[in-house]
Amino acid sequence: MAASFGVCRLHMRGRGSLVKCFQKIDLCLHRNVGTDVVAAQSEISRKEETEEKEGSKSFYTVQEERREQAERSVLISCPHKINEKKFLKYLSAHGNISKYFFYESYGTYAVVEFANQGSIASIHERTSIPSVNHECLVPFKSRLLTLRSLGPTDPPNRQSGLQCQPQTTISINDLIKRLSREETINQQITFLTEAYQLTEENIRLRFLVCSLLKDIAASYFPECTIRPFGSSVNGFGKLGCDLDMFLDLDGISGRNMKMPKAGLALEYQMKHVNSERAVTQSILSVIGKCVDRFGPGCVGMQEILNARCPLVRFAHQPSGFQCDLTANNRVAMKSSELLYLYGQLDQRVRCLVFSVRCWARTHGITSSIPGAWITNFSLTVMVLFFLQRRSTPIIPTLDHLRDLAGPVDKSVIEGKDCTFVSDFSKIRLQNNTETLEHLLQDFFEFYSTFAFSRASIDIRKGKEQNKPEVTPLHIQNPFEPTLNVSKNVNATQLERFVTMCQESSWLLQQTENSRPRGGNTAAPWGLATILLPSQAAVLKSRKNRKRVPASERIKSLLDSLKTKNQQPQG
Repeated sequence: MAASFGVCRLHMRGRGSLVKCFQKIDLCLHRNVGTDVVAAQSEISRKEETEEKEGSKSFYTVQEERREQAERSVLISCPHKINEKKFLKYLSAHGNISKYFFYESYGTYAVVEFANQGSIASIHERTSIPSVNHECLVPFKSRLLTLRSLGPTDPPNRQSGLQCQPQTTISINDLIKRLSREETINQQITFLTEAYQLTEENIRLRFLVCSLLKDIAASYFPECTIRPFGSSVNGFGKLGCDLDMFLDLDGISGRNMKMPKAGLALEYQMKHVNSERAVTQSILSVIGKCVDRFGPGCVGMQEILNARCPLVRFAHQPSGFQCDLTANNRVAMKSSELLYLYGQLDQRVRCLVFSVRCWARTHGITSSIPGAWITNFSLTVMVLFFLQRRSTPIIPTLDHLRDLAGPVDKSVIEGKDCTFVSDFSKIRLQNNTETLEHLLQDFFEFYSTFAFSRASIDIRKGKEQNKPEVTPLHIQNPFEPTLNVSKNVNATQLERFVTMCQESSWLLQQTENSRPRGGNTAAPWGLATILLPSQAAVLKSRKNRKRVPASERIKSLLDSLKTKNQQPQG
């Protein structure tokens, strides 16, 4: 798991969709040194108004904006006690600062974004390289810097405390206490989403780490890009989640040009290999060794090249991220775009996914350790399928999104049709007004009675399909229908999932008797009740286990909670 770290000053947990969250926080984060702040804020406001009229930004528009921000940014290791004003004045000598924030990982760090790319070159020109007593160390000019000192330390009463706040998720016990004080289940679900989602600062830091690694990879492959995918960009990322990246070589100029009969062609080395997979393994091995030996702050390198998708894994200590790097994983990027699109279409999608994921992790249905557990991706697809199956669908099927696609959306990757519309304005949603409370309860009821023994989950069609293979759980990969993304799940784990769905459905049906009736301290109720770790079902053998809506132990606990709520407050 990624190490804990915190962010100060610019801590934000926004409501609503991810891109709207980006737009609103942009003004709050703005730091402008040596320029007209009022003019800059006016420009941002005009931009926000334009985007509001035009609708949500496309996935790749957001990614490119983030990548460009990261290219103009540096990561600085700071002294424990640092004067913020002196820090900004010192750095502003290299150019105007657009934004900055501090956080804690293995020490205090600052992410600083400059207004112009030239500021990075200016910093490198005036940055010294520490002398060493031997020649085996190769100084790599990265954008990870260390600030030694800014002169005499200010008196204690003049120190500008950074007041760094943790940016890891709150403990489950604290979450339950906070949820219990909310007045409705809708508010509980919204609060959980805000508490668990990636913050603006965290997202910026993830793109910056990708940009720092790109600087290393570009020594071998000029014009390459390292892009984040998965939870870091699809809108469903939880604070502390791993950073998944892939090395993108498709953007190298001249790659797709037709070979002319006359003129220049690039001379390069290409030895005989057995497959494209072997090339990927070779590329990752070379990059992995380079990052391990020369990448500042990169430790614990592992080459996992024989996996279905070859990768190298390492920890980036300055950010606290656990990183997985693959190569040309374009199908995974399209999956990230699809989830992002679904999350943008209706804010209930993200809220429901966050709640179900938190519930699953609390009860051991998912795990950070590979095994027979249901994965977060599988759970997310199950939520999307459930929302497609409403009497009035909340989100469209993937086939419908493909039918709305234009020529610019055409995408065929390695023979797989990954085409779907990217323009939000072309998507017309049906008028479904169901509440989050109702949807969460129905989600558990839906999968309590789902015919897992014969049916496959398919968000492309939006309806059950006959299982093509004998596995306990079958969830079709959206872009590779022959691939079961839940093939790892065994019968025991699926049975555990169904049991917990039954019990959670029953618990949520009792909410009217356990809603808080006033007072400052409320007993666990609603969403908080189904997250209580002590309520995880004890799995029994099939022969001995009797199918009931909820165990007697759970009923007894609910009775005690109702009795406690009815007692007068002292």
